[in-house]
Amino acid sequence: MTRLSVNINKIATLRNARGGNLPNVVKTALDCERFGADGITVHPRPDERHIRYQDVFDLKPLLSSEFNIEGYPSRGFIDMVCAVIPAQVTLVPDPPGVLTSNAGWDTVQHNSFLTEVITEFKNKGIRTSVFIDPDPEMIRKAVKTGTDRIELYTESYARNFPSDRKEAIRLFQIAAAIASEEGLGVNAGHDLNLENLRYFKQNIPGLLEVSIGHALICDALIFGLENTVQLYLRQLKS
Repeated sequence: MTRLSVNINKIATLRNARGGNLPNVVKTALDCERFGADGITVHPRPDERHIRYQDVFDLKPLLSSEFNIEGYPSRGFIDMVCAVIPAQVTLVPDPPGVLTSNAGWDTVQHNSFLTEVITEFKNKGIRTSVFIDPDPEMIRKAVKTGTDRIELYTESYARNFPSDRKEAIRLFQIAAAIASEEGLGVNAGHDLNLENLRYFKQNIPGLLEVSIGHALICDALIFGLENTVQLYLRQLKS
């Protein structure tokens, strides 16, 4: 079964736009769990333009599902994750100024750095995942970092899905097969939505988890959060 982790960054963005505590990030996360989500994802950035570091500390003692913290492994991020001890940390190579994650790790160039960071997390008992493009060489080099999983960066799949779904998923099938051969678990995320999620899940054997935020929150504006979480779960179960 593929698990659904709901990324609640957009809830924090809306809260921060007005000040105060509406919508309430913690309550929304707990509601997502109550509605059936298998996990909660947050991606705190240095400028705290959406999820704040304090949100991470507030969420941890209250969540009953898997907690996944994404981010660039700066010293501050590493210290926060090691203090919180989530179920999983997903390492993303986004510099401070980017709007959203837009590339996977170069696991050749950054192999030593990733190995050091991942060792620190694993010493704390935290499962690790590396955000990565569907590139066979990068996946094979990821093994050498000691990571437990990779998270396939699915933007190109989502972009090409409407015109040629078979070609859109081809590289991801190859990537997932290589990861499996190398003993890595496979997660996926970025621009997955109600139109393309089912096909992706059906064609990527062994897909462990998808992390979905932007599209899910957009759909929730129309369908309501509870119904939307259930709609995404149905895509993963069909």
